[in-house]
Amino acid sequence: MHRSILPLAVLPLLAGCGSLERAAGVAAGFASHQLCSATFVSKVEPEAFYREAIAPTVAPLDFLLSHKVDRERGEVTAGFAGLAQRRAVYRGAEGCLVLHGALPTQAPPAAVGAAESPSVVSTDPALAAALDRVFTETDRAPHRHTKAVVVMHEGRIVAERYAPGYGVDTPIIGWSATKSVTNALIGILVHQGKVSLSGPAPVAAWADPKDPRHAITIDNLLRMNSGLDIGQSMSAGVSDAFDPSSHMVFGERDMAAFAERARLRAAPGTEWTYTNGNTLILSRIVRDAAGGDAASVLAFARRELFDRLGMRHVTLEVDATGTPVGSSHMLASARDWARFGQLYLDDGIAGGARLLPEGWVDYSATFTPGSEQYGYAAGFWTNRSDSGGALYRTKAGIPADAFMARGAFGQYVIVIPSKRLVVTRFGMAFTPRDDMDAVARLIADVIAALPPSGANHVPPHRGRGT
Repeated sequence: MHRSILPLAVLPLLAGCGSLERAAGVAAGFASHQLCSATFVSKVEPEAFYREAIAPTVAPLDFLLSHKVDRERGEVTAGFAGLAQRRAVYRGAEGCLVLHGALPTQAPPAAVGAAESPSVVSTDPALAAALDRVFTETDRAPHRHTKAVVVMHEGRIVAERYAPGYGVDTPIIGWSATKSVTNALIGILVHQGKVSLSGPAPVAAWADPKDPRHAITIDNLLRMNSGLDIGQSMSAGVSDAFDPSSHMVFGERDMAAFAERARLRAAPGTEWTYTNGNTLILSRIVRDAAGGDAASVLAFARRELFDRLGMRHVTLEVDATGTPVGSSHMLASARDWARFGQLYLDDGIAGGARLLPEGWVDYSATFTPGSEQYGYAAGFWTNRSDSGGALYRTKAGIPADAFMARGAFGQYVIVIPSKRLVVTRFGMAFTPRDDMDAVARLIADVIAALPPSGANHVPPHRGRGT
């Protein structure tokens, strides 16, 4: 859950300083990348996206940020205060990429997703009212900008709604919900016997047993307790644009290599710090196990995960080295995100076949000590702890067995096994806690409206589609 914010007060203090130029590059890289993805992957109106998603993120310095969308060339250029300019290019199946040096070899064109059935409109007044509430905009800033909600019960879509300009086939960025997809790709590799949760993580830079990072495991990386000093990706505050985690995603050509060079600040397993670097190292592990380049890792993800779940409108973006930006940059339709959640509701089984190891879902939802304030598990956020997860049980409340993929600005894929329910909510929320209270109310309303398991009283639509 990461935001890049440059407060006005720091500019006079850091004028002429290299750290300011680097932070300016982060702001320009963020704007160019996100606007490129919105324009060419999501295919939404770029200026509306800029106003709703980018300008509030860099406020109060948004007046220092400029941008230009070149539809003919498939690129976006952004500049910040004359200190930095960045160019992001659309690369088809590989999504958008901020250029740092030469453009990599030409990427394959994006596949055209199969047609979806029309949006499911619930005839249940209670469900309709629940969607009305979560789509109702605030009178003044900060706004919630809800763009898509899908409710899937017993494996069937029972209600959904989309904002103007968005639809059943619009890919929407998941931000840190992408970390949960990386969890799935690692789980598939574990199930195939290609990697292991225990033992040293297969990172060449740490191969020497004398290197203290040699002790880091894949489990540590999933649980955010590797001990690596790579900044933090949790809060929005004064130093965010200066944080190594921000620079890694928006300022580095090889993101995983940047993370792998980090020193240890704590022994593995002893300190919890939420940072994108852990997941980018996992993404490199996935890439290497799948064949070592962008084409092979994207083919692996599609063959072993997306296609098997019926996910039709997915773009997993990669960096210049072909490593997926598995910390934050997968775009998929709200239906596809719900189909992903259904895999975890069904204990890692899809189409009668086991994709994830037996017990993987419970492992992924098991609370990680040290994250008591937030309730983190292993690539998911969880309510499954007496001491953690309280953030998600506020007011209306989300059931205690729930766990979720969650990303910045209000991206949610909430899995509730006891109710056989998956709810996705996507948008650009700048309300407190990424609109968590409104999402908690949505969950409570949906649970109250739905019939007992096995009895659908609204026109159903199968989650995978036909």
